[in-house]
Amino acid sequence: MPHNVDVYLEMSTESTNTGRIQRGRIAHSESRISRTNPISRPGHARQTQHSVSLVRIFPAPGNWLRLGSFQAKIGFRRPENRLKPITQYNRFTLSPSHRKSAIAVALSSLAVLVCLGLTKTEKPLPLPVTIAPNRITADGYEATTVFVKSRSPERPSISFQGNSRGATIEATQGSPGDWRARIHAGILPGSIQLRIESPGYQAASVEFTTVLDARDSAGDGTPDFLRLDDARDQQAFRSWFVWLAEAQYFQPPAARPPEIDDCAALIRFAYREALRAHDSAWANSAGLPEFPAFDSESKYRYPFTPLGAALFRVASGPFREDDLNNLKEARFLQFADAQTLRRFNTHLVSRDLARARPGDLLFFRRDTNPPTFHGMIYVGESKVKPDGHRYLLYHTGPTGSDPGEIRRPTVDEMMRFPQPEWRPIAANPAFLGVMRWNILR
Repeated sequence: MPHNVDVYLEMSTESTNTGRIQRGRIAHSESRISRTNPISRPGHARQTQHSVSLVRIFPAPGNWLRLGSFQAKIGFRRPENRLKPITQYNRFTLSPSHRKSAIAVALSSLAVLVCLGLTKTEKPLPLPVTIAPNRITADGYEATTVFVKSRSPERPSISFQGNSRGATIEATQGSPGDWRARIHAGILPGSIQLRIESPGYQAASVEFTTVLDARDSAGDGTPDFLRLDDARDQQAFRSWFVWLAEAQYFQPPAARPPEIDDCAALIRFAYREALRAHDSAWANSAGLPEFPAFDSESKYRYPFTPLGAALFRVASGPFREDDLNNLKEARFLQFADAQTLRRFNTHLVSRDLARARPGDLLFFRRDTNPPTFHGMIYVGESKVKPDGHRYLLYHTGPTGSDPGEIRRPTVDEMMRFPQPEWRPIAANPAFLGVMRWNILR
């Protein structure tokens, strides 16, 4: 006859992830078990094989239940016999179908435990960030500092959100709990947002404002935001200006930019391109066979200035803030002829050529009707093919159907030029002197 018994299943599981062993139990009440080997005498139990149905599983409270390999041992007692409770479990082998049932029950229990939130993840902490000062002048040099109170040993990542307005970020310095980075203003005014990230923290953002620098310290019409005050920037500009102009001399005429058609056009071209960012994109568009390893000036990059692409002053008077928005009487343009370059964009250094430095300009005036002006670039020693000589560079301009050409005489050759009105000497009344760019003032 079948007997009603209480079944106890002791299950041990192993997790290859944690190495921990947890225990649970399977309880079954009112199960029907068929004995194949009857007990021979009261008070004793013999090892038997049984077929059981497992109903539910209870993991030990507060512990993990992880499914791996397992073994089960089962004991039973007959209620009608007042036998001593069995204290030793008998070895029991589950049939394949019941083994699958046991696995399914255990997996269901594991899913319940996960749903109950036994696995917890920590939420990232807010990242303490401050910036001071939050308002600086857009002069290309003034700076603000970002303070990051992250305790991570990794340096925080700081980047621009949206338009950087020409600002630059120095490398982050400091130590865990006290990181900081300096942000240098460009010359474009406006609001600038920064994004700060650090491992274990929520990303944060801060904002600061750059204010237009409307000063004209020399009163020559050139705003201070265009002036290259740093000696390295000045040298970078001179090197690029001279090299770009001289490189056109060695280019076939058909390979030159079409805009270069007279002396002022050659000067404007070299001036504008010297102020650009000399990166790979620029190099691909420049159409030149090779490039020097000069540094670029760092204060700003053409055309990202408050004046946009209008670099050249075309009217007298000091710079004023309303010059930026006066569309009716424009005081800055992209075009300037030789006379305009001399009057409003350069200043006199000397009428002695010995005072000239590479990148300076020489101007001449011919008393024709109307008067004509001519400009040359003082190259000094060649930066393309150095040979120990000092050179001047200019475009002759068109004459009738002749488009003109770029010439590169030495200083000695110009001193003995057949037409004395083109000799760069103080005794020549047509020689207006050595002029220097206002941005180098």
